[in-house]
Amino acid sequence: MSEPQLDRQARRRLAVLRHVEEVSGNVAMTCRYFGISRPTYYNWLRRYEAEGVEVVEKIIYLRQNYHFGPEKIQMYLKRYHDITISKSGVWRILHRMDMGRLPASQRYKRHDRRWKRYEKQRPGHQVQIDVKFVEPLPKAAATGVPMKPVGRRGKFYQYTAIDDCTRLRVLKIYPHNNQKTAIQFLDYVLSQLPFAVETIQTDNGAEFQSAFHWHVLDKGIQHRYIKPRTPRLNGKVERSHRIDAEEFYRLLDGAVIDDANVFNAKLKEWQDYYNFDRPHGGLDGQTPYERLRQKAQTEASAV
Repeated sequence: MSEPQLDRQARRRLAVLRHVEEVSGNVAMTCRYFGISRPTYYNWLRRYEAEGVEVVEKIIYLRQNYHFGPEKIQMYLKRYHDITISKSGVWRILHRMDMGRLPASQRYKRHDRRWKRYEKQRPGHQVQIDVKFVEPLPKAAATGVPMKPVGRRGKFYQYTAIDDCTRLRVLKIYPHNNQKTAIQFLDYVLSQLPFAVETIQTDNGAEFQSAFHWHVLDKGIQHRYIKPRTPRLNGKVERSHRIDAEEFYRLLDGAVIDDANVFNAKLKEWQDYYNFDRPHGGLDGQTPYERLRQKAQTEASAV
């Protein structure tokens, strides 16, 4: 069953329950109106009384619009709606709504080899940097901002820096991908992060070669390359790019504004949301800035 069909089914059930409360006040009349049996109505009613109509609506919305799993849905409900529900409770609701598994196009393949997660204990101890290629698509962006005529479409590159400890991120769009751009981004990152950086970690891409390398060292910062063909060693920045695809680019309906300045403005909004408001599974539901404050308080109390 497709997502639109699932959405219609869920909304129909909610409409039936609300019709009794807000319109007819009579179960038999509502059942005749919607063409369902009374046992079916009471079966839906028992489920929703146990789970809460509003909770179910929110779970459906988060699943369909953001593709969140039970753990992330649990965190969002607690943080933004003060709703406490177990992960197993979220899973049961998704299962009952036939939404337990995402369509294949929205799932990511599991890695054949697993690796141990790690976290640097100090903000700035290590910052991962990587580049994501972004190509505008030939249709208007969801923001309504007009795009340039589609003919020769521009290319954009999203540069991303993420702090190992706090998951704090800095994002920037550039029309070129080379060492000059990488150096500009590094300087931008250092001006944006509220702590000193000790080590920069990158892959072996052409944009991170000698000119970039020596620029990092001139800043008094170490530069570490990961082993060739091992992107998992830059796993935090790689994972963050997946989050961008799921929660930012997909909400633009696959379109990217063909103007670097406008694009960066939208990306800055997303960056601020990610750093200040979005609970992070790897941080036990904290936002990156909450983790940064926690680290600062811990260090202050230890002095």
